[in-house]
Amino acid sequence: MESMLNKLKSTVTKVTADVTSAVMGNPVTREFEVGRHIASGGPGMCWRIYNGTKKSTKQEVAVFVFDKKMIDKYQKFEKDQIIDSLKKGVQQLTRLRHPRLLTVQHPLEESRDCLAFCTEPVFASLSNVLGQWDNLPSPVPTDIKEYKLYDVETKYGLLQISEGLSFLHSGVKMVHGNLCPENIILNKSGAWKIMGFDFSISSTNPSDAEPKYTCKEWEPNLPPLCLPNPEYLAPEYILSVSCDSASDMYSLGVIMHAVFNEGKPVFPVNKHDIFKSFSRQLDQLSNISPALLNKLPEEVRDHVKMLLSVTPTVRPDADQMTKIPFFDDVGAVTLQYFDSLFQRDNLQKSQFYKSLPKVLPKLPKRVVVYRILPSLTSEFVNPDMVPFVLPNVLLIAEECTKDEYIRLILPDLTPVFKQQEPVQILLIFLQKMDLLLTKTPAEDIKNSVLPMVYRALEAPSVQIQELCLNIIPTFANLIEYPSMKNSLIPRIKSACLQTSSLAVRVNSLVCLGKILEYLDKWFVIDEILPFLQQIPSREPAVLMGILGIYKCTFTHKKLGIPKEHLASKSLPHLVSLSIDNNLNLNQFNSFMVVIRDMLSRMEAEHKTKLEQLHVMQEQQRSINISSPGSQSEETKSPLSSGNQIDDIFGSTGVNGKENGSSATAPQPNRMSLTLEEKQRLAKEQEQAAKLRSQQPLAPQTIKPASTTNAQTKDLTHSLLNNMTSLNSLSLANTPRPAPVQGTTISAYPSTPMVASIGAPVSNGFNPPMGFQAGGMGMGMRPTGPNTYGGMATTTSTPNFGALTQNQGPLGQTNKGPDMSALDNLFTASKPKVTLNQMGPMAPPGPNTPWLNQYGSAQNAQTQMQGAPVGMGGVQSGFGMQANPFFSPQNFPQPTAAPGLKHSASVNNDLKDLFG
Repeated sequence: MESMLNKLKSTVTKVTADVTSAVMGNPVTREFEVGRHIASGGPGMCWRIYNGTKKSTKQEVAVFVFDKKMIDKYQKFEKDQIIDSLKKGVQQLTRLRHPRLLTVQHPLEESRDCLAFCTEPVFASLSNVLGQWDNLPSPVPTDIKEYKLYDVETKYGLLQISEGLSFLHSGVKMVHGNLCPENIILNKSGAWKIMGFDFSISSTNPSDAEPKYTCKEWEPNLPPLCLPNPEYLAPEYILSVSCDSASDMYSLGVIMHAVFNEGKPVFPVNKHDIFKSFSRQLDQLSNISPALLNKLPEEVRDHVKMLLSVTPTVRPDADQMTKIPFFDDVGAVTLQYFDSLFQRDNLQKSQFYKSLPKVLPKLPKRVVVYRILPSLTSEFVNPDMVPFVLPNVLLIAEECTKDEYIRLILPDLTPVFKQQEPVQILLIFLQKMDLLLTKTPAEDIKNSVLPMVYRALEAPSVQIQELCLNIIPTFANLIEYPSMKNSLIPRIKSACLQTSSLAVRVNSLVCLGKILEYLDKWFVIDEILPFLQQIPSREPAVLMGILGIYKCTFTHKKLGIPKEHLASKSLPHLVSLSIDNNLNLNQFNSFMVVIRDMLSRMEAEHKTKLEQLHVMQEQQRSINISSPGSQSEETKSPLSSGNQIDDIFGSTGVNGKENGSSATAPQPNRMSLTLEEKQRLAKEQEQAAKLRSQQPLAPQTIKPASTTNAQTKDLTHSLLNNMTSLNSLSLANTPRPAPVQGTTISAYPSTPMVASIGAPVSNGFNPPMGFQAGGMGMGMRPTGPNTYGGMATTTSTPNFGALTQNQGPLGQTNKGPDMSALDNLFTASKPKVTLNQMGPMAPPGPNTPWLNQYGSAQNAQTQMQGAPVGMGGVQSGFGMQANPFFSPQNFPQPTAAPGLKHSASVNNDLKDLFG
């Protein structure tokens, strides 16, 4: 690594020393920064050409340097002759100004070591391009070594030289005197320019008279730099010591031959015997063989043959040469037109620029990029011409590499991005947005290109907004996600909501639908879908656009809509839109298809979740169930879909103890539940804990008597027994009789029952008694063991549905209890008490809040036959049904004592007693 750095350092030091030594002390270096050595040119290729920049303006220039060390071998007077010749040439060039002559930017400056002057940027001399590499850096620059002239460049270059000669001969009355490839310079744009006026001859006659040129005699003893190039010199210079404008035309003919013959002149010249060579050359020119010109294009051979004529008057003049058919090439004419654009008005320019896209593909890329492009970009200062120039510039940009685009085109385009007038500029840029985003660096996209798109979305012109919305999806994949999320999407939404144009609103929705795939799922759910509900209009096109976005989001693999969002937001919105009166049948069907698809997916997903949850609950229940011997078969309840408590808390709700005490605390299922499900479980567990903390009802156990059914009935004992039973069995001991089939039992009344409404009900010892009908019915389970009693350990939604059961046999009786100890209570000295007075007696046993809550035992044990009973004075819809604790399922009852009669048999006894 160190060796490479040292090598690089030595190379840089060598080049710097070379440049420094060449121009050290020259006044040119005060204003210009001298760069690397790029080419050579001028008489004898004596001028080294460097690239450079002006220090004050950073303008690019070419610096021509003549190192006086090259002529150290000559005597002093010869050195002075050479220096004077070179000075004359530069000074003459500085005075002349024409597009076909090399433009001097800084006049000649002399120092002790060198001569130097600055010109427009230069690529190389024609001699370098044709293969003459004298006085070039080593190694030869690659761009010069590989440079090949295209036909259009050759044609237009020769045309430019002809135009330059026409200017000298007709305008200045001057003969160049040394026109050759080393005195033709190719500038940075590829234009051919004339220099090297060291041996130019001006007319001695006044400007209005026929020009007359005096020629010096050839002096072979002079240094070569003090003599013109004899290989391109007309014969009359040497043989007759005369010259004319036609002499330059001869030189042009030799140059044309050399261009098409790899830089070789027509005849080689022996510089040591110049006169003999020219004499022989004169004979050959008198009879030029066709083989001599066979490499030239056929359409120009005759003209070159005329230019090489021995007789000067036969040679075409410069003005005539510019009009030959050889130069009527479409490329040459196009380039010529560009060079004369400054003379055209805007109408002529616009017509030319409109037809230019047809010509550009026919031209070589180098010509287009370095010759045409600079002329086009120079028109950007004229806003009226930008819409005509811009399509051509972007067409050229498509053929350029990214580096060429950044270096040659982007700097000129950047100011145009900010232009808002005329509006065609914005439209053209939008149509080529993919090109701009592909080749423009990210920083420039952020600072120049995307702000232009944002301005288009906010433009007052509906046409521009529509075009922008239509084009955005074509390059959305090239936009960085933060820019799209934070800048582009909000402007599209704003355009949709604020516009009064239906087309803009619909195109906004279509645009959003097309770029959904470049957004992430949650951004769409949080930003795009809620935005759809804000759209105010209800035109069918807008509704279908909204539907399209929902459908794209719903069906896209990367996006999708969660079932919670479907249920709470998407489906309600779509359903409300689907019944809009503006929709036709096909549009309504489209809505319904999407709605059905959403419902189907929501159902499938939620059903799958519930099935998985059920399977996990089953597995958890199987783990939590205790051994079968610890509980009786009667206390086991089969799993039913309606028993929600079992599904959540396992079997503790049905496997509690018979006395109503709380069972083992439930184990929550270990499964993945949503937050809502966990909250619901927590509330249910809290409620269950409250129920377990309540004091359970303690049933009284009545020992069975030893009497049998065969004994004679003692009506007194039976009456007291039945009275006691009616009071004590209200909520504990005796199973309730099943209602008559088809009978609905309503809630118990909490007030005295008055004003019978509906069918009368017989209670067994009072006359028919009416109950106020209620609006709510409460079903009761059939009689059986362990049906009522202690409170359940868990709660669930009470089931108040009416149940119809078959009434059991009323005649079935059990053995009554032995009540002989109470005989002394009924002596003759006691006043007789009516049954109505004995009815409301307080029941024996503990006075619990449950008994007080639900009224007297007498009313609680009344058998309801054939009529609904309601709560007196209480509005329908409110009562014990609203009390979650008053549920028949929540009061299991211990098994009846064997000797206790059913209330049906009690009724029979009372009938026997009272008739």
